[in-house]
Amino acid sequence: MKITLDNVVKSFDTFRAVHGVSLEIGSGELVALLGPSGSGKTTILRMVAGLDYADGGRILFGDEDATDIPVRERGVGFVFQHYALFPHMTVAENIAFGMKVSKRRRSRAEIDARVTELLALMRLAGLGDRFPAQISGGQRQRVALARALAVDPKVLLLDEPFGALDANVRRDLRRWLREIHDELGITTIFVTHDQEEALDLADRVVILNEGRIVQQGTPEEVCRRPGSAFVTRFLGDANRLEVEVRDGRAALAGGSIDAPGVPDGRAELFARPADLDWASDGSGIAASVLRVIDRPENRRLVVRLPDGVTAELDVPPETQVAAGDTGALRLRRASVFPLA
Repeated sequence: MKITLDNVVKSFDTFRAVHGVSLEIGSGELVALLGPSGSGKTTILRMVAGLDYADGGRILFGDEDATDIPVRERGVGFVFQHYALFPHMTVAENIAFGMKVSKRRRSRAEIDARVTELLALMRLAGLGDRFPAQISGGQRQRVALARALAVDPKVLLLDEPFGALDANVRRDLRRWLREIHDELGITTIFVTHDQEEALDLADRVVILNEGRIVQQGTPEEVCRRPGSAFVTRFLGDANRLEVEVRDGRAALAGGSIDAPGVPDGRAELFARPADLDWASDGSGIAASVLRVIDRPENRRLVVRLPDGVTAELDVPPETQVAAGDTGALRLRRASVFPLA
């Protein structure tokens, strides 16, 4: 099912949450809406679901204008962050609930067969007679997804579904969700403020800020070719340096770097910790080590530059360096934007 948002607007009493968003989501595509709190991503999801109505623009399901269709008639499955399971119902009864109240009549045998099928698909076989309080958070989230899928939705909507879970469970569940999506092929919109989740899961990432789309593309496109300083900062750690651009080159202490399309004048350069190398001697930007942070996969150096600015970079775990050492940073890649 293809979904089209055509210049959609949503206002509340004191502010406008969504400013004329236009977006096309292909049939079978998994799209992540990513942005900080208040960026409009959940409001967009709720309008697609029919839980909120747009004040302007249209929402199309295929060629059908779904803007004013009630939620029960839209054919969407919705999964909430906090599961929203019925505590007095068993796992099997929770999954069956939507089928029992649906306009589409199903026999008891059909419902039972569908529940059994979904329990197996969600790796919940044998748990159908338990109550939500008797299973783990990750299992409850899978029950919520099974309930959403039970009514054979045309569109699956997920609103920060892993936000209440710990990091390891979230990582396992998002890999599993991607497998389920690839198997079922349902058009899916996934809302998150977690960059890693969006980049791991999505075919396409749509980045929002203050109710507007600021960039969209594949995970590779938004990571490797950020379109603005906001996107660069939002997608993970980034060191910021003020630089001078002349003739397409950004000059900084110890060298220069290409800055295509950036006009001459003051600009800001962003480099991620993995974009910098450490040298104990030789050319580069002079730096002194303030702190060494050890992590399983690397060592993170916090350094001070000559102008007093601090920067962070990652080095291999075997690198011998300590607080107080001096050396130089070497820049391998960076993004440069005009200074706002």
